[in-house]
Amino acid sequence: MYRFDDTVVYLYHCAVMLDRLPQYIDPLLLADKRGSIKGQITIKNFDRLADILHDDAGTVAVDLFFGRAGRLAFCEGDIQAVLALKCQNCLGSVPWPISSSVKLGIIGSIDQADKLPEDYEPLLVNEEGSVLLKDLIEDELLLLLPAFPKHEQRCFLSNTDSSKPDDLTDNSPLSTNPFSILANFKKSGDS
Repeated sequence: MYRFDDTVVYLYHCAVMLDRLPQYIDPLLLADKRGSIKGQITIKNFDRLADILHDDAGTVAVDLFFGRAGRLAFCEGDIQAVLALKCQNCLGSVPWPISSSVKLGIIGSIDQADKLPEDYEPLLVNEEGSVLLKDLIEDELLLLLPAFPKHEQRCFLSNTDSSKPDDLTDNSPLSTNPFSILANFKKSGDS
């Protein structure tokens, strides 16, 4: 079990200066110390985004501040990135810019979530107090993504080759009616 102490808080500040973020954070300890985290996380570290992304190049810029307002421990800041999502029409790359403010109330149980101010989302910490930073950021990114990312223009028209005949738009009339056999049964039954 990994425990956080004042030395680790000092290391957080060193990590920020080195543009390297810690893997685990203790949000309550950071709130008590009024700590901040600023840096970048590579997009390829986000496992749950893999199916939605066209490619995993780039980084997510993270700027978070932890503090307290009375009994409320909170995390506020900004997340910025440009994700290359898969278009649900053509499966090509759709650049999706993200610039979002984060307002999280740090809680230890689900019951405390109802007591948060309206503009705060809950951040549930486990008994050990540690949170995987990339999971926190990935949760926020997933909430900001569209259900069906698509290009703004009609991407099927630009990806089809106009020199090929289109099997789906065959305008030739049907030579025979598939229900003509039924008509013959009806005539034979009437006599």
